[in-house]
Amino acid sequence: MTQAASSHGSLPMPRIRPGRIVAWTLLFIGGVIMVTPLLFMLSTSLKDASQVYDLRVIPAAPTLDNYIEILGDGRFTRWFVNSMVVAVLVTLSNVFFDSLVGYTLAKFRFRGRYIVFIAILSTLMIPTEMLVLPWYLMASQFGWLDSYWGIMFPGMMTAFGTFLMKQFFEGVPDDFLEAARIDGLNEFTIWWKIAMPLVTPALSALAIFTFLGNWTAFFWPLIVTTSAELYTLPVGLSSFAVEQSIQWEKIMTGASIATLPTLIIFLFLQRYIVRGVMLAGLKG
Repeated sequence: MTQAASSHGSLPMPRIRPGRIVAWTLLFIGGVIMVTPLLFMLSTSLKDASQVYDLRVIPAAPTLDNYIEILGDGRFTRWFVNSMVVAVLVTLSNVFFDSLVGYTLAKFRFRGRYIVFIAILSTLMIPTEMLVLPWYLMASQFGWLDSYWGIMFPGMMTAFGTFLMKQFFEGVPDDFLEAARIDGLNEFTIWWKIAMPLVTPALSALAIFTFLGNWTAFFWPLIVTTSAELYTLPVGLSSFAVEQSIQWEKIMTGASIATLPTLIIFLFLQRYIVRGVMLAGLKG
């Protein structure tokens, strides 16, 4: 009985692989490096002015006064709403137009199709800093300076989104589309009701990346806006820092609140982010 128990109960010891230990150690170190600034940001937001330069992660006397003051400031609320409006509208525009153009380039055969596609991709090689001057001149000539439209129009459609959607639409079977045409559906309805549901991972990834990119955008909104009422959150926080003589506890409080939407989106939609990136790599 003892022999049987020992023979059945003994399990082979798991083999320890040095490569796996090194990989996990590097991942842990990288995770600590990435999380540390967020911890100090949150920690500083819970301190008063006298504790700002105390480097302890857990404040000696944590307080929520900074949050009460920031959330009670009407300017901060307006900046938050501005960022949300810009990010949501630009995201919807990207999902609509990028997918529409991507579907056209993937499923229609017309002369000059590849030239159009290459022209769109070539814009990815132009640094954003070089595009600021043409954008500003255009916004000035059309009267878009210091307006929501002026902030949004450069990102209403992107070459990256068009490329991503084209790659995914090429994987949609043509038989589905032909069957819909035989049933009498027009091309717009085929795109909307047949093709779009089949590329949901790509749409989700595109929407998430676009929202996060516009939520954290700073350079262009700083240039195109002049009135504080139209500042987005990153621009508003920078001006708040100047006005308040760099009160770090207030800045970190505002940054902590501004980080919440991005964290919520990542926590609830991270599977779509990972799946979209993986499928985009496979399609590429």
